[in-house]
Amino acid sequence: MLNCLASERARADVRLPALFADHAVLQRDKPLPVWGWAEPGEKVTVKLGTEGGDVAAGKDGRWQVTLKPQPVSKEPLTLTVAGKNTITVKDVLLGDVWLCGGQSNMEWGLGGCDAPEDIKAADLPLVRQFGVELHFATTPQADVRGRWAVCTPQTAPGFTAVGFYFARRVHKETGVPIGLLRSCVGGTNIELWMSQDTLMNTPALAGYGKLMRESLATHQKDLAAALPGVEEWAAKSRDALKAGRPVPLPPAIPEFPFGEKMFRPRCVTLHNGMIAPLVPFALRGVLWYQGENNAGGAADGLQYVEKKRAMLADWRKWFGDPNLPFYFVQLAGWQKPSDQPAGGDGWAHVRDAQRKCLTIPHTGMAVATDVGDADDIHPKNKADVGDRLARWALVSEYGKTVVPSGPLFRALKIEGNKAVVEFDHVGAGLMVGRKDGRKPADELTDGKLARFAIAGKDKKWVWANAVIVGDTVVCTHPDVPNPVAVRYAFTMNPVGANLYNRDGLPASPFRTDDW
Repeated sequence: MLNCLASERARADVRLPALFADHAVLQRDKPLPVWGWAEPGEKVTVKLGTEGGDVAAGKDGRWQVTLKPQPVSKEPLTLTVAGKNTITVKDVLLGDVWLCGGQSNMEWGLGGCDAPEDIKAADLPLVRQFGVELHFATTPQADVRGRWAVCTPQTAPGFTAVGFYFARRVHKETGVPIGLLRSCVGGTNIELWMSQDTLMNTPALAGYGKLMRESLATHQKDLAAALPGVEEWAAKSRDALKAGRPVPLPPAIPEFPFGEKMFRPRCVTLHNGMIAPLVPFALRGVLWYQGENNAGGAADGLQYVEKKRAMLADWRKWFGDPNLPFYFVQLAGWQKPSDQPAGGDGWAHVRDAQRKCLTIPHTGMAVATDVGDADDIHPKNKADVGDRLARWALVSEYGKTVVPSGPLFRALKIEGNKAVVEFDHVGAGLMVGRKDGRKPADELTDGKLARFAIAGKDKKWVWANAVIVGDTVVCTHPDVPNPVAVRYAFTMNPVGANLYNRDGLPASPFRTDDW
């Protein structure tokens, strides 16, 4: 009887999602949704800083109050939510919230980066992380599991390393508190992070949607077959409760067919369990590091642009912001380098597709080919990656005057036997550079450009004689008198690629052809 009373009281209590907890960072300068659950019809009052509001819980017990925008608050605020009971959330800051998503390279903790000095100096009380715990689900969930952690030398090893370095630079240059929502899982396809509706109704994802429909149909048949046993158990359980006897064990209920690997097409569950429950939490933007699991070859490269376009549209719809900034990492170099001028091996095509994703509005890309590790798919240098993502945000979101990117291919012009490559983001000018670990790239004044390939209509690739001329790179070869195409660093691990701008940022791999 006491347990029953406790259960009834718990259902009547006002509750908040895990996101609204001590040490949270909430989004400044935007309408701020605060939501939770209470007894249907119960009046709930919310107060934070100078703003407040009240609302009655709906028939399903859910309530939501959207507070008016408030400016940055570095001083801790208290969030109070009151109904029949009162919840007090302490040490709340108003700053910028960045959702950190993707695969294991985003999940990778600072503690695994051989960065003891950075950890020792990580006394950053205005930088905080909410770590979303792994959760597969067949339907959109109401809440996540996780907690907020203030960045200290003790907690920093558990922070997403990419997010940490991003937050550290942005906070240092702006003074704005930064909240990181780490919601990522290693070994996952981009499809896993989209809603089922998007997967099943986006033409470019028709094959994946078909598999999803088949999986759901099979699951529904299995459930229907098990239903008579469940109904019989329910009847016996009611009789046992009335008679004061122990309730019998329930029958086995078929689980959704996840498969042996979490990235198989029919396992479309991470959006349900780790993204949908975050909505409508107010965000400043998204940081994304993913693609390894979608890098199967040329066909995957062609599809990846449309997949990412679908995912961005999906997330922007769910979070109610059609212009939600989305800054992502181009895949780092990995495995044994190839000496074939044509390239096209391994991740080359998906890496080029990632570059083409910059055509999607409000996006930016951090190039990472020069900070990879031939022997480790998880390169330890996440400092340059986070710094390069921060550059895009500093320019686009904070109005800072910095160069956001290394050279990005813009156009190819043919002038006789010369293939002239033009670039965006040349910054202070182009240079032949050398990167050594986390040290800034050095200019090699007597160095030669490498990893440029050139071809004519016969599609036979040779290494080009490439030289910097002003803000362009001019490629020639005596065996290609009439060039039509150029490729740069178009291989799995383009060791030796050395085109940089004088701001120390590497050029993105690219190709001008569609062969």
